[in-house]
Amino acid sequence: MSTYSKNEIIKKLEVAKSEMWKFYSQDFVNYRGKTSDKEGYYYTEIIAKWLLNNIELFNDIKMISRENSYKVDSHDGKIKNEKSGREEEIIAMKLFDFSQNQGKVFDIIGKIIDYQTPLKNVQTDDVGKIDLLAYNESKKTLRILELKRPDSKETMLRCVLEAYTYLKIVDKTKLLKDFGLPEDTVIKACPFVFYGKEQYREMQQDREHLKDLIEKLGIEVIYLEEKNGEYSIKK
Repeated sequence: MSTYSKNEIIKKLEVAKSEMWKFYSQDFVNYRGKTSDKEGYYYTEIIAKWLLNNIELFNDIKMISRENSYKVDSHDGKIKNEKSGREEEIIAMKLFDFSQNQGKVFDIIGKIIDYQTPLKNVQTDDVGKIDLLAYNESKKTLRILELKRPDSKETMLRCVLEAYTYLKIVDKTKLLKDFGLPEDTVIKACPFVFYGKEQYREMQQDREHLKDLIEKLGIEVIYLEEKNGEYSIKK
């Protein structure tokens, strides 16, 4: 990857801000390492600081109200093709299966109630799907989980922004209704990443602006661990 200066990165941000709903998917959000300036700032720190200073831009992300139900009846957790190469989807379906068919209730997040939850209303809507939805009944909290596979090289910033974008896009009232959840349920956006891996390691570094942005957006990072095919939440 070429290296960029702080100013070059900020120019990219100024261009991208006109389409905040897809800001999270811009290449620069995944730039690892540091700028070419002699101070050598982390790219993601420059972006996080700029977003903190321009926090109102997130209000430009419009809600998409889906006419069809968010709850897709065909979601049964059955993996049709183990070798499809879509590792994240397979992990998501396994977690769903553990909750739905084996009764597993995970620490913190509770039960997984759906995977690949659609956000589109019409085919032309330029938006992804929610990887996983988890509901903690005792805390009345629904979590939008943005899952990354264990070897993912995506930055924590990307995970945070993607989860938050989906939280802004989803019609929260309808989502709760479609899944038969109480109206006063709290909905949180959560990066759902593997303990000890790339995004976890990033969070152990001095990334003050990233951590401030996570706090400002009300994001909750959840760490997942896998041992011998068993998944658990790392507290």
